[in-house]
Amino acid sequence: MVTDSTAYLPPVAGVAVVPVQVTSGGLSYDENLFTGDLSSATTSRPAPARFAACYSSLAAGGASGVVSIHLSGEFSGTASAALLAAAECPVPVEVIDSRSIAMGLGYPVLAAARKAAAGGSLAEVAAAARRCAARTRTYFYADTLESLRRGGRIGTAASLVGSALMIKPLLHVVDGRVTLLEKVRTAGRAIARLEDLAVAAAEGEAGVRVAVQHLGALGRAEGLAERLAKRLPGAVEMRVVEVGAVIGVHVGPGTLGLTVTSAD
Repeated sequence: MVTDSTAYLPPVAGVAVVPVQVTSGGLSYDENLFTGDLSSATTSRPAPARFAACYSSLAAGGASGVVSIHLSGEFSGTASAALLAAAECPVPVEVIDSRSIAMGLGYPVLAAARKAAAGGSLAEVAAAARRCAARTRTYFYADTLESLRRGGRIGTAASLVGSALMIKPLLHVVDGRVTLLEKVRTAGRAIARLEDLAVAAAEGEAGVRVAVQHLGALGRAEGLAERLAKRLPGAVEMRVVEVGAVIGVHVGPGTLGLTVTSAD
């Protein structure tokens, strides 16, 4: 299996990671190696050659097929680069656009990895990823919409309204796109609303996995996770994840996100 660095997962057995690129000062860096100023950086997809090398290595290691799961094509051309490389691979490659990012991508990868570890076929592993992606919800709070507006990830009108009224935006990922969900007056209210959204998303589920994600806001993230653990006693997983530079370029520091998915 293959994913990209925007899943923000720790090492997972059987899963290779191809890094998305961050560009600053005319130089490109693998996301996990970038330590510069996010405010002046941009992002770009990995070259198809990076995927081709990864797929070839897996095939040489005995893989009879590859499932390659990536961030939304609305955010990046990463999945398109993977498709170009797949056409040249000596074994079948199933490329999946998760239509999300961060743990909205990470959870489908983990679901696919569990199926692969259980001996699932290429089709079964791909189906597990798609099923999980369809049942995963991602919400996030950003201190400002400016970074999203600058990167073209959300409309100018929404950005201007938020800035003019000092409103704190709550956003969600819908069909691969970042969409303004609600506007609230303070950061505290925004975080409380995130908590309510997670509880609502878990309603009716026998068990859920929840990831609280942040960028330079560990205290906020841990506090939110503690409160959610009390409100969702049936959750089978509650993890806190710090996202990386690719998300940081587009949302800025202080971001707090929630991803909720079915436990099965």
